[in-house]
Amino acid sequence: MRRFSAQYIITATGQILKRGIITTDDKGRITNVFDTGGEPPELSKTEFYNGIIIPGFVNCHCHLELSGMHNHLQAQTGLGEFIKNLRKNRPGESTGEIKSIADSDKIMYDAGISACGDICNSSLSFKIKEKSPVKYINFLEVFGIDPLKAGKRIAEVINLKEEAGKYSSPSYIVPHSFYSMSATLLKKIKELTSDNEITTVHFKESEQEDRLLKNAVGELMESYKAMGIDPDMLYDRIPDHITGIREYITAGGNLILVHNTFTREEDIQAAAERGNCYFCLCPRSNLFIENTLPPVNDLREKTSAIVIGTDSLASNKSLNMLEEIKLISSNFPSIPLAELVTWATINGARALKIESGYGSIETGKTPGLVLIENADLENLRLKAESRAKRLL
Repeated sequence: MRRFSAQYIITATGQILKRGIITTDDKGRITNVFDTGGEPPELSKTEFYNGIIIPGFVNCHCHLELSGMHNHLQAQTGLGEFIKNLRKNRPGESTGEIKSIADSDKIMYDAGISACGDICNSSLSFKIKEKSPVKYINFLEVFGIDPLKAGKRIAEVINLKEEAGKYSSPSYIVPHSFYSMSATLLKKIKELTSDNEITTVHFKESEQEDRLLKNAVGELMESYKAMGIDPDMLYDRIPDHITGIREYITAGGNLILVHNTFTREEDIQAAAERGNCYFCLCPRSNLFIENTLPPVNDLREKTSAIVIGTDSLASNKSLNMLEEIKLISSNFPSIPLAELVTWATINGARALKIESGYGSIETGKTPGLVLIENADLENLRLKAESRAKRLL
């Protein structure tokens, strides 16, 4: 048994507790959450911390496979150039790449991430995840704009799904994005994933996506040409993102729209009509690629279903959820810390359908406990020097 207390505890589902006490068993399961009213009794073996305790983070969007690309790509080139350079420099399977993945997994855990929705294009990370204390949900990603190769792409991802089935992490086949897939392939994926409990798709990461879908022009089109992709293949594309949500994504299960850098009111409305939709923000990646942040205030005015991800080390300095929160907080200072913690914990757990065990400090759960140090405790705000440290 262990007891934890701090100046404040943000439970993510209830009130903020001042000097509350959390009791856990030897397996990290929470057995009691005690609201002391700010005056904790003297209990033996209580670990008191001068900071803020929150549940373990839930990272809703990551590409662990790209850990070996840290500092490999130039920042702020736009999505088209980023994709071209990523494709050109993407690492293969090697001892070095596997070590990079294992190192990133450990760093994520130590920085407080308890669960992660991870994009997979290969089986490279499966063995590492099997031994990890992080709870992973694998998203087996499909892309391809040549409609004549749609059958081949389906066969490839089915093989990957069979390989993923040898491990304990749940896995779902998902589309990459609406701009990187033929309408034929999107239809096949929709049929294949009709029973998905969770689907995720890269969404409105760049204005270039709209120009490509509408008129087959723009920087993404030029990027495709530079990669040797025949522009004539783009005859078989969907017209826009809203059509994608309404007609090319399975109607059941949760849907996580990732990035939302250029999401507009009509996109949010289409997602609301579909239902069970979450909007994932990866702000540091958005600055790296497009030098733009999502319309966070517009999103929070229209939905409470906001979650947070780190994206990959190809487009980020680190896989650190607190750094994502700090960036949002510094650019949108009116958002309370407790709300940001909710996005990064229980909302993510609900999006990934693991809220029975993760995402909040409640009796019976094993969410992990994270200490935020060097915060402004008087105003409950983060500072530039705030850091996250795993306690449990």
